[in-house]
Amino acid sequence: MNKTAAIRAIIGATETRPIVFTPGSASAIAQDLADLPNHFYLNGPLGLASSVGIGVAMETERTTVVVDGDGSLLMNPVGMLTAGTLTSLRLIHIVLDDGVYAFTGGESIPSRRADLCALARAAGYRRVFSTAKLDEFAALLRSQLMSCTTPVFIRCALIGGDYATTERMTADLENHARRFYRHISDPVWLARAA
Repeated sequence: MNKTAAIRAIIGATETRPIVFTPGSASAIAQDLADLPNHFYLNGPLGLASSVGIGVAMETERTTVVVDGDGSLLMNPVGMLTAGTLTSLRLIHIVLDDGVYAFTGGESIPSRRADLCALARAAGYRRVFSTAKLDEFAALLRSQLMSCTTPVFIRCALIGGDYATTERMTADLENHARRFYRHISDPVWLARAA
């Protein structure tokens, strides 16, 4: 599976649940595929997707999906360490592992040498998975979304190229933040997501 296919599967499975996307190509691909009110695109702060997602999950008390990158995770594992201590946090932390810092120009990173799943277990995640198969990933994500009561970590080993996207978001960030806030604050959404 490549990054685009993984993100398409994530968007398809999450319905109206909040999704926080790491900066760079993940955010740009998500915006290109389907720019939806439940998407929150980070634009610049590498390493903070999980921290933002934890805040959303804690505030809404609803299952929240974080789409992180391997480089972003390794730059700042604090979110992973925090999530692992919050045993009742409804968070699904997906790490798209392609072995490069796509956001800064494609430099290789040590994610293939570092065992990201072992790091997640050491941080306290009780549900830890790794897959390189799209159909397996899509089924796993759907099942975890239905039963999420504790932080979940899913590593997606990516292969293959993606279509070209801009590396930066084109959204009006102020209005984008307002749209996301309205979505997670909507009583109708809160009732459906319970």
